[in-house]
Amino acid sequence: MSFKWVDETLYPAWKQSFRADREIVHKKSLFQDIRIIENEEYGKVLFLDGVTQITEKDEFVYQEMLVHVPLLTHGNAKRVLIIGAGDGGVLRRVLQHQTVEKAVMVEIDGDVVALSKEFLPEISKDCWNDPRAEVIIGDGIQYVADAPKESFDVIIVDSTDPIGVGEVLFTDDFYRNAARILTGDGLIVNQCGVPFMQAEELRETSLRRKKFFSYVSAYVAAVPTYVGGFMTLGIAGKKENQTNQTVDIIKQRAKVAKLEGLTRYWSPDVHMASFCLPPYIKENLP
Repeated sequence: MSFKWVDETLYPAWKQSFRADREIVHKKSLFQDIRIIENEEYGKVLFLDGVTQITEKDEFVYQEMLVHVPLLTHGNAKRVLIIGAGDGGVLRRVLQHQTVEKAVMVEIDGDVVALSKEFLPEISKDCWNDPRAEVIIGDGIQYVADAPKESFDVIIVDSTDPIGVGEVLFTDDFYRNAARILTGDGLIVNQCGVPFMQAEELRETSLRRKKFFSYVSAYVAAVPTYVGGFMTLGIAGKKENQTNQTVDIIKQRAKVAKLEGLTRYWSPDVHMASFCLPPYIKENLP
């Protein structure tokens, strides 16, 4: 029996392939190529412009670390802005925090949201119907430029790599406005790629953030389908090092947020350990 294989096209000299046991949908939106397949090992897999975004099997690793680390590092995040994340997984995890009062999600590609609602409901669950959620189909760059000063406690940027539609989320203008709309102890987190293969992405993004934030660092997560080793998540804040905490503090904050029993990768110990970076990653931070 012959199978169709889908190649990821992120790197020119190295690729991974998923066996497409079933192609669920393949559509070109106004912004990008969207593809969802089903794979025996990983379940449903979402690709944007040929790059793996999320799989049903390991999405919890990326989503939990992208959300729980900044929210619990902050400790009192009530208003959260999400840029991108059209599959709904980040919104779902933000709303798991019972202490969050408002979560605004701005996704430029409405087709990603619509197709994810239809074909990837296990990732988003029922987050779309939570009264604390506001989902906007629009330009995240423009939203950040127009938002009032100090209107959010945490900004989570779940974008594609800095190519195509995601490129504008890695610019000086974006980080300048992000700093403006964050509260005094606000934090911003964004994916910075796999530094074993994309060290330049981590280095350049960190240098840009350093122009507008006092604290700039990164932490790691081991996401199986983001090949090449650790995935880095860049974190920046307007105050000095806000990650200098203890496991007990994070445990207490998780208890208040009512996260106990809801995570499969994140834990207070993993939270603290994720900031212990190997030298090959650390050397790319300012």
